[in-house]
Amino acid sequence: MTLVQLRHLIELANLGSFSQTALKMHLTQPALSRSIKSLEDELGQPLFDRIGRKNELTAFGLQIVQRARVLVDEANELRQTSQQLQKGEIGNLRIGLGSGPGAMLMTPLMMLMATNYPKAHIDISRGSTTLLVQALRDRHLDALILDIRSVQPSADLKIDAIHEMAGSFMSRVGHPLTKKTKITFAMLREFPVASTPLSDEVARLLVERYGPQAHPDKLVNLRSEEISSLIDVARKSDAIVLAIRASAPDLVELNTTPALNAKARFGLVTLASRTEPLLLSKVRTLMNELLTDSKSVKKT
Repeated sequence: MTLVQLRHLIELANLGSFSQTALKMHLTQPALSRSIKSLEDELGQPLFDRIGRKNELTAFGLQIVQRARVLVDEANELRQTSQQLQKGEIGNLRIGLGSGPGAMLMTPLMMLMATNYPKAHIDISRGSTTLLVQALRDRHLDALILDIRSVQPSADLKIDAIHEMAGSFMSRVGHPLTKKTKITFAMLREFPVASTPLSDEVARLLVERYGPQAHPDKLVNLRSEEISSLIDVARKSDAIVLAIRASAPDLVELNTTPALNAKARFGLVTLASRTEPLLLSKVRTLMNELLTDSKSVKKT
């Protein structure tokens, strides 16, 4: 049997007339008769007693049409659900955010969902790259946004929507170093340095720029996955934070010599063999809007 046959059955039960039902459903009367007869043959019992021009449900037919209404209603709801899912109005999304993207995206992402897609469900996880990638592979997460240089290349991972953002050493307004016209690495080391865990590529760059003492294991005094907390510490103390410039536009970028010239490369990571949730398209749009370097930042 098909949903079309069940709709024919329901409408005939409502109207009691083959001719009226055929007219309403844009069918010929013989086509409607064949549809009902085929359904009766499949079910093994008559569905209607044909009394003159009136067609009344049999006792068997009464039971069948009740169930048919439930099935057709569920099919209609399924179609509506599919349309809502395609529009991103409903659905579930489990996403992991690295420290840099988390500072830029977490609040705007939750605001987007709460404002524009209030019936959708989103779960955001934070943590180290290693833990987030494992959660993605275990299918506990649908996608990750993080610095892709910290991700080991693998055939099972798909990486796209790459955005480059400049990193820098930053301090609060009024910090002693903001009064200096030339800031050497030795001057930086007079103050505690805060940072998220850095990739091997960034570690190599720091050592190339400033020497062995600039390796993160020696340079960083305050390390945390939560960049927002590190930035807050820099706002309220003499600590210097090494982070994405756009993550803290109220801080002052320190003009170090030589210049840092480092960029983070944020990417959207999914499993190559897995179909993406439709809500992920909203995240891509938000990434394009927010993961850009701000031009209105303070410098010494």
